[in-house]
Amino acid sequence: MPPDSAARPAILDIEASGFGAHSYPIEIGLVRADGWRYCSLIVPQPDWTHWDGDAERVHGISRAALQSHGRPAAEVARTLNELLAGQTLYSDGWVVDLPWLRRLFYAVALEPAFELSPLERILSEGQMAHWHAVKAAVLAASGERRHRASSDAWVIQETWWRTRVDSAA
Repeated sequence: MPPDSAARPAILDIEASGFGAHSYPIEIGLVRADGWRYCSLIVPQPDWTHWDGDAERVHGISRAALQSHGRPAAEVARTLNELLAGQTLYSDGWVVDLPWLRRLFYAVALEPAFELSPLERILSEGQMAHWHAVKAAVLAASGERRHRASSDAWVIQETWWRTRVDSAA
């Protein structure tokens, strides 16, 4: 079910070890409807070995950073379930984020207590028509320079809000 028209949608974003079928989640970030943010690096599971240098350059997260600053996959999955139980979150990259999210939960034998849905389910045609220009303006105004999960989630949520307001006028 789409969020209430007066509320912002909760957004989830995932950074991964690469762009292909063997990639896995290395960072999960989210922003809830109330604006609260969560972000965590994830220590790769022993059988998660694929690494793509191009992906590392895009998000700026090294394998060494995951080992030294990441949290165990089971801890991240449990935390997500505690924070998000019963909620629906949206992703602008659902076709890749959903498999990465499933991979995380499968690796630790848990089921998500929340739903992940494509952002397109809650975008009007008016929002879609202005999405890219508004997102570029949000990025420029935010001063964000990193391509990281919680920052990306906030930018997506703010873009949704601004395009909603613009398309309602």
